[in-house]
Amino acid sequence: MSSSNETIFALSSGPVPAGLAVVRISGEEVPAVVTALVGDVPPARQAALRSIRTRNGLVIDTGLILFFPAPHSFTGENVAELHLHGGRAVVDALHRELAQFRNLRAAAPGEFSRRAFENGKLDLIEAEGLADLIAAETEMQRRLAVEQSSGGLSSIYYGWSDRLTRARALIEAELDFPDEEDVPGSVSDQVWADVASLVNELKNHLEQLEAGEIIRDGFKVVIAGRPNAGKSSLMNALAMRDVAIVTDIAGTTRDVLHVDLSMDGYLVRLYDTAGLRETDEIVEREGIRRAEKIIAEADLVIFIEDVSIESGAEELADDAVLVGTKSDLPRQSARAYDLLISTTHATGLDALRALIVERLKTKVHPQSMAIPSRARHKETLTQALAALRTSLHDSHRGLDLRAEDLRVASDALGRVTGRVDVENLLDVIFGEFCIGK
Repeated sequence: MSSSNETIFALSSGPVPAGLAVVRISGEEVPAVVTALVGDVPPARQAALRSIRTRNGLVIDTGLILFFPAPHSFTGENVAELHLHGGRAVVDALHRELAQFRNLRAAAPGEFSRRAFENGKLDLIEAEGLADLIAAETEMQRRLAVEQSSGGLSSIYYGWSDRLTRARALIEAELDFPDEEDVPGSVSDQVWADVASLVNELKNHLEQLEAGEIIRDGFKVVIAGRPNAGKSSLMNALAMRDVAIVTDIAGTTRDVLHVDLSMDGYLVRLYDTAGLRETDEIVEREGIRRAEKIIAEADLVIFIEDVSIESGAEELADDAVLVGTKSDLPRQSARAYDLLISTTHATGLDALRALIVERLKTKVHPQSMAIPSRARHKETLTQALAALRTSLHDSHRGLDLRAEDLRVASDALGRVTGRVDVENLLDVIFGEFCIGK
């Protein structure tokens, strides 16, 4: 847990050495620290070139100083940024000097963002989106993270919360003032119709969760098949580098290997597995067990067979893709394949990539990027939906009981954005951030 009584500092740019390093300081002591380092506090939000010195007057470096007074800063506290040369010795010297100040310490991972949350500069979804934006490796991950970090998803939940607050207010008014003329005689038409509409909106929103998870965490594609079918060769060909060892010896792959690829802006997580067969060899059996486990968890299974030998009799899942490999060799298999490929001559690989993207897009077709993407979102939104459905289930229940259902739903929505009872989650969520953010 962060303490707002302490001023914190950290390297907030990339790892050194680099052309530039940005050291961020946040807290009450920032003006005093900046004055001690550079002689004065520059005008707010204006870059000033200064010599950065130790308190003994030794020059550490010359760089730009920016000061953001509270509350108009990222954390809501006094913040300073020191832009200096990105040499390891330069940054280490500044860190040593900062550590000598009283009530000043190095920041924990995510502590700047946590202070921004605690000071109302970010809600929890915006903070998670910021962490995802920093970690984004594909275009679609970037778009999803930008939508969340900029408040696009939060605005949906705040809108729903406002509607629930209004509904609860109307119900409370009827319960407390049943005889007043300016209070509606029945809330049925205006409250419960809107709650029913909200149920449909929330249900449709939750249906986008799979798309959000795939965009954020990747589309899991597993290459499966019998030993020596060409699984590792296919993985290397799709990755365009040697990820897996390829030999003529059956059972070379003993463990699940994986590589992350970007396809059409999406993250595709490609897995190579041990060949599926009966064996008494203990290590290979464990590899097959792991292969079967990852196959069960896959978003798409590519089952491959060597067309130069007679085909087996494996039963495949309905949505699996059956691919014939080694199509450059004389064909012995009479089986009908979805695709024929040859990694030796690189034929059919573009068609296979296109097929993977096509299958991915059947599961990911959001109208916007304002969609849930984490298990935490699913849990709390599901709780809200269940409470709303309960409130509509029996119209003969007392208004006070149905109002309580709406309160439960409202609290669940509050937990998504972090405005209600999330203290136990904060260490976990902000611990995922890098130091300096």
